Amino acid sequence: MKLQVERDVLAEAVTWAVRGLSTRPPVPVLAGVLLEAAEDSLTLSAFDYEVSAKVTVPAQVDEPGETLVMGRLLSEISRSLPAKPVSLAVDGSKLTVSCGSSRFALQQMPTADYPTLPISPEPSGSVQGDIFTQAVAQVSIAADRGDTLPILTGVRMEIEGDKLSLLATDRYRLALRELTWNPSTADASHVALIPARTLSDTARALGASGTVGIALGHAAGGEGLVGFEAGRRRSTSRLLDGEYPKVTAIFPTSVDTVAVLNTATLTEAVKRVALVAERNAAVRLRFSEGQVGIEAGQGDDAQASEAVECNLQGPELEIAFNPQFLLDGLGAIGTSYARMSFTQPSRPAVLSGQAEADGDADESYRYVLMPVRFAS
Repeated sequence: MKLQVERDVLAEAVTWAVRGLSTRPPVPVLAGVLLEAAEDSLTLSAFDYEVSAKVTVPAQVDEPGETLVMGRLLSEISRSLPAKPVSLAVDGSKLTVSCGSSRFALQQMPTADYPTLPISPEPSGSVQGDIFTQAVAQVSIAADRGDTLPILTGVRMEIEGDKLSLLATDRYRLALRELTWNPSTADASHVALIPARTLSDTARALGASGTVGIALGHAAGGEGLVGFEAGRRRSTSRLLDGEYPKVTAIFPTSVDTVAVLNTATLTEAVKRVALVAERNAAVRLRFSEGQVGIEAGQGDDAQASEAVECNLQGPELEIAFNPQFLLDGLGAIGTSYARMSFTQPSRPAVLSGQAEADGDADESYRYVLMPVRFAS
């Protein structure tokens, strides 16, 4: 194998391909990136039995061939090279990487031991890249990060026709985003549980593209897979097994109190007041006509309070939240105003966005927050 490729093209491609590789793979070859040169292109692939990534970039190929080398090492090398064309060539048991006066020799790994990448299912449809990236970010913040209930570490994707919904919860908050997409067939219907970390990484990496193709189905071995494609980048991920709990029942069926607040103002106030809240301690919000009082700390501990203007409709209310969970929701709504809907202090509150203070709520994204019990 012998070829030449632009430095930035190589660095970006290698970084994309190896982004999900484990630092401690169960099999040594799974730490590698497979390079395949053919005609006028170079294809880079990585796979760890859970997630696969493949990208094809233009290259001047003098001798076709393939090689397998340490992925993260090649990524670090390619990013550190000078801004000049990079030459890659197999020389005996080594892959030589030359750029300007820089030269590296990487030990090849046995390609015969490298697993075959899964074949992505048939395309199910596509969605605008920036919208998909925002939607995934809004929902994945609510996915569980522990191992107690593995099923809650996923994001539930449901497709019905041209409607796509993403749902995640860690039992303390719940996030739901609904959007319109372009299905391959008008009667498309799919449900998939995708690991949240994988979905987030993929969405961020593909979001700059105009559109992201999504494919849901099964691999040849019968395992559930989801595939993503944007431009010449493709990736797959195994789906999580199990029945996701019917958490949408948490959404309140009626609302007694609604408060509309400036998102940035409320965010900064909660951040300041939460400075005195010890670990896992709540911040208290006292909603009254015209304002909300935000308080934290009590007794002999440090205390803080601040008042923020708000438009209140309905009975006055006092409620407490985990400050970080509240800040996560405020950071995710992406609108100038936040709309908080309540039934009673012991029941979940719903956070959504609003473009203007007196405008309509945007319920395409809803963030449900469980209240924290506090001493009266």
